[in-house]
Amino acid sequence: MDPSTLPLATEMDFSMWALFARATFTVKLVMLMLIGASFWAWAIIIQKHIGYRLARRESDAFDGQFWSGEPLDELFDEIGSEPKGASQRIFSAGMIEWRRSHREDGGLIAGAQARIDRSMDVAIAKEAENLNRGLGFLATTGSTAPFIGLFGTVWGIKNAFEEIAIAQNTNLAVVAPGISEALVATALGLLAAIPAVIFYNKLSSDSDRIVGGYESFADEFSTILSRQLDS
Repeated sequence: MDPSTLPLATEMDFSMWALFARATFTVKLVMLMLIGASFWAWAIIIQKHIGYRLARRESDAFDGQFWSGEPLDELFDEIGSEPKGASQRIFSAGMIEWRRSHREDGGLIAGAQARIDRSMDVAIAKEAENLNRGLGFLATTGSTAPFIGLFGTVWGIKNAFEEIAIAQNTNLAVVAPGISEALVATALGLLAAIPAVIFYNKLSSDSDRIVGGYESFADEFSTILSRQLDS
């Protein structure tokens, strides 16, 4: 290394803001996209964590009500026409179809059991959709952010080599800034992708467990109604 270039290299500002400011427009755009994706991913992670915790709490509370021995009609009347929780909405869907299946003379319309099951399945599908909303973005971020960052790095290195060719100088003061700016894009891509992948897997597993609990409740509720239909 030329000793005369060392003072120039040490005087350069290699802070994140300085690297961003010196980057080309394309690399800046890539960095901003990755920073935005990272913030959005963390917002989804926090929102889903809170939402899943509330869903589990609501499900446990309603299970206590459902198995308390209170008559189902009275429990349905207490919930009212606007259920607050997912378990209540699934229960209400089944009870509404149960009541609609009774004729004016008190008899049951044929196929009541199948309609009740379908009503609860539709309600479960809606709740599953709500639980999984936003997880697709985490999956997309986890799979594409490293490649977007790599694109920024390749573009930055290309620009660095162009500057070397124009300056006809390969000393550290010319090479280091461009390479550093380029590598920041890859670092940001990994910073966005790693948490997105980790929490996507965790949140998907949590969602499956919650939906599995809804399905188990629907099966138990359907069994109770089936006994009443047979009697």
